[in-house]
Amino acid sequence: MANHTQFGFQDASSPIMEELIEFHDHALMVALAICSLVLYLLTLMLMEKLSSNTVDAQEVELVWTILPAIVLIMLALPSLQILYMMDEIDEPDLTLKAIGHQWYWTYEYTDFKDLTFDSYMLPSTELPLGHFRLLEVDHRIVVPMESPIRIIVTADDVLHSWAIPSLGVKTDAIPGRLNQTSFVTTRPGIFYGQCSEICGANHSFMPIVVESAPLTYFENWSTLLSS
Repeated sequence: MANHTQFGFQDASSPIMEELIEFHDHALMVALAICSLVLYLLTLMLMEKLSSNTVDAQEVELVWTILPAIVLIMLALPSLQILYMMDEIDEPDLTLKAIGHQWYWTYEYTDFKDLTFDSYMLPSTELPLGHFRLLEVDHRIVVPMESPIRIIVTADDVLHSWAIPSLGVKTDAIPGRLNQTSFVTTRPGIFYGQCSEICGANHSFMPIVVESAPLTYFENWSTLLSS
């Protein structure tokens, strides 16, 4: 859960988010090296007198042509790897369908019979003590920990977006179209997200709450909810 003094990302709760944070740090180090080199060269050019060696040198031209290409390759290869990892969905243990409405979510556990519910934001007047304002819902999504979960996302009216920052998940919900993504939670906990597509007047009041729990807890919860 993010706080008001936080500068970085939320703690990663899925392997994909761990890879995204690692790539972010990698890209920042590359950018820092480039900025340091440019600053050094600018300082050197201002402090030193220009000569024919610095103005016309084929070796320098060769370096500043090849070096950017190497930098781009260093950024492109891990980026492409993460993109393919995010698109890969291999034999999920559970499939969940999320349908966006103005302004709430409907969830369907397609592997279970009659396990469907709507998820509305809890108003401040009904919020239990210690829960987060504008982020808590009346019905949370419960998923088994360390199990591949597939999310099928669509919308009933306008564009929405199903996003959980700590899981590295963000998928657009488009009317008449099914988009899918997947995630694996690496630890038990409660993870918060919101609709990330401007969808009308109450766009800010479409929270998403995912509760990751052991398999036995999930089985008891699904049995109780579907009965």
